[in-house]
Amino acid sequence: MTYYNTKIVSTDFEKTLERVAEELQKEGFGILTEIDVKATLKKKLDIDFRKYKIFGACNPNFAHQALQLEENIGVMLPCNVIVHELEGKVHVSMIDPLAAMFSVGNPMLNKVAEAVSDKLDKVLKQL
Repeated sequence: MTYYNTKIVSTDFEKTLERVAEELQKEGFGILTEIDVKATLKKKLDIDFRKYKIFGACNPNFAHQALQLEENIGVMLPCNVIVHELEGKVHVSMIDPLAAMFSVGNPMLNKVAEAVSDKLDKVLKQL
């Protein structure tokens, strides 16, 4: 079982960031955090790195459901989505909620994970 789903897109890096945010919003996700890995590595370690951003996306309804089923599930939240450039191509990758929730060992989370997975799959398909 892979821990992520991914797609190579035809849009440039900046446009892809915009599109990912828009499509996540359409599916009820907000972006809680945004980490610019390239800028952080440059600032902290003086390392030049490729374009790489991490969005911490959250759908409040699903987060609430998961928190009711498993009190420590917050360590697995939010859903991480990355946009990065590799060899001239822009990649969008998202955590696979089914794989993440499987590791928790609470079968009641499967229904929530399936719903989140369906929404994230829709986002990838729209890019």
